[in-house]
Amino acid sequence: MSASAALKRDDPSREPHPVEIVPGSVESGILILCDHASNAVPPDLGDLGLPESEFERHIAYDIGAAAVTRALARRLGAPAILTRFSRLIIDPNRGRDDPTLVMRLSDGAVVPGNAKVDEAEIQRRIARFYDPYDDAIADAIHEAMAAGHPPVMVTVHSFTPIWRGWARPWHVGILWDADDRFARPLLDGLAAEDGLVVGDNEPYDGALAGDTVDRHATIRGLANALIEIRQDLIASDEGAEEWAERFARLLKPLAGRPGLREPKIFGTRTRERLRQHGG
Repeated sequence: MSASAALKRDDPSREPHPVEIVPGSVESGILILCDHASNAVPPDLGDLGLPESEFERHIAYDIGAAAVTRALARRLGAPAILTRFSRLIIDPNRGRDDPTLVMRLSDGAVVPGNAKVDEAEIQRRIARFYDPYDDAIADAIHEAMAAGHPPVMVTVHSFTPIWRGWARPWHVGILWDADDRFARPLLDGLAAEDGLVVGDNEPYDGALAGDTVDRHATIRGLANALIEIRQDLIASDEGAEEWAERFARLLKPLAGRPGLREPKIFGTRTRERLRQHGG
């Protein structure tokens, strides 16, 4: 069974808790997150008025990312936190005031259930979905730091092979903001792997004010990296396991590097850019 097929749709007769927590040891030095793990929508939201086929697309979740996250956590013995709701309900990788927090149009698909969402409904979704995920991350970080093991934060995402008719050349990308303590050696390790095309802040820029990394790692000075893997490479269980094995091999020695686990405030390139432009 493929990684995406295994995920397909939670039991519609019940609403799962919005957060999945994979237990792990804080001594691993790593906390793994998956912001867009699920394509699930609870029954009362009526699939947001979309046909079933739209929930198989990247607009609903990051294909393969959950399978990689669970496999990576298992290999590293590290804790992991994953969402159990579709990003079409609300995107936990956006700031609370981001206009794309609730998408009304996503890659050509109009989302009827979001078309007339008002501020009150957005706040209800924040309380019901966004806040439990946010709180689970904050709790995990607090637990690790209280135990004397500040974690390196690793966030797992996936990206489409083709975007607006353009074939993306990268197999994998590492996104980072101002702090490259962890991202740089990870980029170097991936570049040394045979045959890989690796993106440095590609296919997206890692500087996004209010995103998961910004509000949990950057603000606390925790080393971090956001991993983006091309979806066709991890859509199957075999592909997900292969990439989890690769990252486990690279991450384990990096997490133990001297100084990497020491919190250090770097600021954010996003905020600097906004200030420069009067934002």
